[in-house]
Amino acid sequence: MTIRLSFEDQVPLQLVLGSVGGQAMEELQRAAGVTLHVRGGDVTIEGDDGAAALVERLLRQMVAMARAGTPIHPGDLPRALEVMRSEPRVDLRSLFDDTIIPRSGSGRPIAPRSLAQKHYVDCLRRFDLTFGVGPAGTGKTYLAVAMGVRMLLDKRVRRIILARPAIEAGESLGFLPGTMEEKVSPYMRPLYDALHDMLDVQKVMRMMEQGIIEIAPLAYMRGRTLSETFLILDEAQNTTPEQMKMFLTRIGAGTRAVVTGDPTQNDLPYGKRSGLGHALRVLRGVDGIAFCSFTHTDVMRHQLVQRIILAYDREDQRRRTTSGKPGRPSEGPRDAEAPRDAAEAPGDDEGAGEGRS
Repeated sequence: MTIRLSFEDQVPLQLVLGSVGGQAMEELQRAAGVTLHVRGGDVTIEGDDGAAALVERLLRQMVAMARAGTPIHPGDLPRALEVMRSEPRVDLRSLFDDTIIPRSGSGRPIAPRSLAQKHYVDCLRRFDLTFGVGPAGTGKTYLAVAMGVRMLLDKRVRRIILARPAIEAGESLGFLPGTMEEKVSPYMRPLYDALHDMLDVQKVMRMMEQGIIEIAPLAYMRGRTLSETFLILDEAQNTTPEQMKMFLTRIGAGTRAVVTGDPTQNDLPYGKRSGLGHALRVLRGVDGIAFCSFTHTDVMRHQLVQRIILAYDREDQRRRTTSGKPGRPSEGPRDAEAPRDAAEAPGDDEGAGEGRS
């Protein structure tokens, strides 16, 4: 099948496809299984009927968004293709234009870039407690921080608290120089980086001095009741069930809580149960909690990262199949499926991965 498109304005088309023969165009052809010929504003799509029609709809929508001023980046094209494959009738503007944090100048607005991310952002807006579970690079923590900043700027909460278990530090923590804050700072670096992407560095420092933003090890949460707070627990797979319960019971009036983690990246000592997997099973069906699952297709880093995750997943599956035994007793593989199970619970018709309100 051959489809011919003609765009009067070449600039939006160039923003979407990049240079002829460039990486974005090559990745689209490989991912979609089509051949593209571009000359000026004219595009010819060659491929089987379904693939060619899919790319036609994709290009029409992406070019229209670029013409309207939506920032388009090289990685957006293959991700948009995956979105349209899973939901052919989707309006891509509902994702790309759902801006959480605008950027000044040429900076890229923070907005969902996949259906799973869009669902996650919607849950962060609607639910008092949201679990975001999936591989690294899918935006679980980044979008949660962005939503916290948005709610803080809108005065819907009075402060943001970001917590992480410092499990990686182990016994070596005491040998590091400096105060406790200086010792744990390296483990909090991803949270600092996310904040600095969204707010001026000096503003972040002032807010931290005033206690409006707090980044702390999970242990610092014990004994506190947190009201009117946007509360984030990152790397939750490294909590024990007791630590997870302690964190969840900190939620006070007007507080929004988010728990993020990747069950396959469990750093707990061998044989220790993960508090994330335990919570996903115990809290299934509890009203007011949303469960959001991410997969390799939602990875927003380099396209190679998606392929790396798939390769490791295949190797893990091969080892379990050949050995006839489950992996390490961290509940990793089973934990990863828990949000999907929760979504399929009777009476939940809100959409894949979502809890009941």
